[in-house]
Amino acid sequence: MEEKKGMPLLGDSFPEMTVKTTRGTLNLPGDYKGKWFVLFSHPADFTPVCTTEFIAFQQRYDKFRALNCELIGLSIDQVFAHIKWEQWIKENMNVEIEFPIIADTGAVAEELGLIHPGKGTNTVRAVFIVDTEGKLRIIFYYPQELGRNMDEILRALEGMQVSDNNSVAMPANWPNNEILNDRVIIPPATDVDTANERLEKAAKGEFECYDWWLCHKKLN
Repeated sequence: MEEKKGMPLLGDSFPEMTVKTTRGTLNLPGDYKGKWFVLFSHPADFTPVCTTEFIAFQQRYDKFRALNCELIGLSIDQVFAHIKWEQWIKENMNVEIEFPIIADTGAVAEELGLIHPGKGTNTVRAVFIVDTEGKLRIIFYYPQELGRNMDEILRALEGMQVSDNNSVAMPANWPNNEILNDRVIIPPATDVDTANERLEKAAKGEFECYDWWLCHKKLN
């Protein structure tokens, strides 16, 4: 019986694949080792919501690159359609798409679980955030009818990097949390000694706590 492929899970290694793009052949995730990358799928070229998304991603491309992150688009369209669509965006919207777009035959979409029942051969609006070691760290899924918020994707990327580099967690709406503002959360204690130690450190001013399980601090 043929194995049915589905969406990969958080923490999985991004599947190894060779893909044809508007910028040549890429080997994923190997060609991006040492960098983060965001791979995002769109239903089809020459569609209105997707056009607004590509412009929005391009306008924030410098911000992604400042976070050591590259962008990769994908849809089940031929590379010729991608190129023509890029040209249309440049000629009509005065925006030049600089990141590669995968021309998928359907194999990549099947590998990543991007084709959903009832939606024909169009891919859903998926976002995979992959770290420097090729591990899937965040996955977003959107219906075809809803365009993505690129600032949230940027926020999620930056939040994961801050978490990795500082062993902390990020509160809701970070860095503009309603209670903690831009402060970060120290992971809760998992044993009695650490819980007591947290309160002692808070008393010394090393960080602040509402209680032993909710401690927070300012990033250095």
